[in-house]
Amino acid sequence: MRDDHELRSAWIRTLRAARTTTTPTSAAPAEAYADDLLGRWAEPQRRYHTTAHLKAVLDHVDELEEHADDPDLVRLAAWFHDAVYLPERSTNEERSARLAERALNEAGLTDDQIQEVSRLVLLTVTHDPAEGDRNGEVLCDADLAILAAPPEAYAAYAAAVREEYGFVPDEPFREGRAAVLRQLLSLPRLFRTPYGAEHWEGPARENLTAELALLSPQTG
Repeated sequence: MRDDHELRSAWIRTLRAARTTTTPTSAAPAEAYADDLLGRWAEPQRRYHTTAHLKAVLDHVDELEEHADDPDLVRLAAWFHDAVYLPERSTNEERSARLAERALNEAGLTDDQIQEVSRLVLLTVTHDPAEGDRNGEVLCDADLAILAAPPEAYAAYAAAVREEYGFVPDEPFREGRAAVLRQLLSLPRLFRTPYGAEHWEGPARENLTAELALLSPQTG
């Protein structure tokens, strides 16, 4: 895991690595975006989608980077994938993608790079990358890796998600959360990288199934 100083350094290093020899000299410095992004990830309405989640996703991208076609673009997508996050809204990913497009254009990335990062951010709506989408597979696996956490860590994650949706009454929350869990369990595979499939698929399905049982109405 990384503290905020390490995260800031990681952002600068990643953006500089992604830049090409054609990056215009007028491009904004890499440092210009670090504090804004870290501030976004530390907003008070967040309980799970915090800098701790960002750190974890970046760590998992590092773990899976050999599978990605362009790991630095995946890392940039990780930075932006929940940069806009308001629990009561359903357009967070779209707004995060637009933020990435604006910022990375100012930072001097190419159009192709910007569109790839935007595409990856939007992919976290479904976590269902197409076959052979290696960048998408790495980002989605890294984002969903929490599902395979040990039971205590998974319970803490589920509790933090409930806190983020504290404005939703219990019954509607249970119904909505159960629908999300069923959607995830209906996927043929939760994890698409070889590492994720081997190490995370089984534990994740056990955690999801256990949480779904807790949310289901008790009978008898």
